[in-house]
Amino acid sequence: MVGKLLVRGMLAGIAAGLLTFGFARVVGEPQVNQAISFEEKAESAHGDAHEPELVSRNTQAGLGLLTGVVVYGAAFGGLFSLVFAYAYGRVGALSARALSAWLALGAFIALVIVPNIKYPANPPSVGDPETIGMRTGLFFLMIAISLAAMVFSLKVRRRAALKLGAWNGSIVAGLVFVAIIAAVQLSMPAVSEVPTAFPAVLLWKFRIAAIGMQAIMWTTIGLLFGALVERSAFTRVNGRAAVKSA
Repeated sequence: MVGKLLVRGMLAGIAAGLLTFGFARVVGEPQVNQAISFEEKAESAHGDAHEPELVSRNTQAGLGLLTGVVVYGAAFGGLFSLVFAYAYGRVGALSARALSAWLALGAFIALVIVPNIKYPANPPSVGDPETIGMRTGLFFLMIAISLAAMVFSLKVRRRAALKLGAWNGSIVAGLVFVAIIAAVQLSMPAVSEVPTAFPAVLLWKFRIAAIGMQAIMWTTIGLLFGALVERSAFTRVNGRAAVKSA
């Protein structure tokens, strides 16, 4: 049963990866090319020799990008299906489509929005190579804290809903989540390594493109996976999910 859900999740993730690749090629790659051009000009101005590319830009922007986003989509689609299998029947009378959409929204907030508020994506030529390990560690720490805060907030919602009702319980949980994230982000170290001469518009467009890629990824997974599950005659049995037929 769970295996069939896993396959559907990975298929939804692959479809999401293909759509994301199309968006990245049209919207994201031009910003990357401009950032690389800026980096090369800066190196030339300082008399630094340009390092030869191990992988050509055509490969990076084509097959490499396609492989990366499809594998990413398949992996997260599979994980998404496992979370769905656990949650279905345990979070109220939500349909498969509704639960899938809400889970995708939660994943987008916890995995994308929250960490990128504190540590947004940077194009080539932005960031000190010597601090990449620290910056990566801080980014993943922010993701872990965000996920933990969301799980805690959902538990708060469940208890608050019993006393205040579902709507008020949701508001309380949202405020708790925002308060935790705000406190954590204020206490975590800031990282600001953008060169003063780097074009602000280019930086903004790159970060918007990065968020846009993730938005397409999680929207597609949430909507397509929910549709695939409902078509599989997914029903509740004693408050838990079970697959009646594939």
